[in-house]
Amino acid sequence: MQVSNQDMAVRAYTQTAQATQKPAVNGYGAVGEIAPKENEKVAAEKNTERDVDRVELSQDANITKMSQSDRASLVNSLKADLDNQMNRFTNMMVQTFQKQGITAAAGSNDFWRMMASGNFTVDAKTKADAQAAISENGYWGVSQTSQRIFDFAQALAGDDVEKMKEMQAAVEKGFKQAGEAWGGDLPSICGDTHTAVNKLFDDYYASHK
Repeated sequence: MQVSNQDMAVRAYTQTAQATQKPAVNGYGAVGEIAPKENEKVAAEKNTERDVDRVELSQDANITKMSQSDRASLVNSLKADLDNQMNRFTNMMVQTFQKQGITAAAGSNDFWRMMASGNFTVDAKTKADAQAAISENGYWGVSQTSQRIFDFAQALAGDDVEKMKEMQAAVEKGFKQAGEAWGGDLPSICGDTHTAVNKLFDDYYASHK
């Protein structure tokens, strides 16, 4: 199920990128702070609100001209949205594994190695959901995932080219870490996403010459 590769790469990137930042921005708390756990219904409602905010901000060509507090808010929104989506996916897969007598803690190397092995089965609905998630317009598809990573980088760096280079280095490290956890080369969708992210960075640098 290739959706997991995108999960892993983005999560590794966000952790790496956050490590390069100061612990707080204008009182918004730690950039890498995970939102408090909420029950599923409330989380879904809040996540829908975050999705609307994120889309509007992503379409705004002046994202780098936001105030520092607005960028901090965007970072927290992107991070909370990612955590929610990641947790939903890993919980679903842990339950799938448990039904088949497979023991692998969510997010552990054993979990990802099991995902990479393909030595498990999923029901038709889970398979269909995963395929939709990595489709051209899916949450974990190349377009949305690459844009989400780039938006995250811009929100952290502001309109600072040198900081954007640091963010791009964090992306590279994130994909490398994902490959190591996976236990081999990541599937083509991750390579396509990696290429798409680098293209967004290249376009950004070109516009700042």
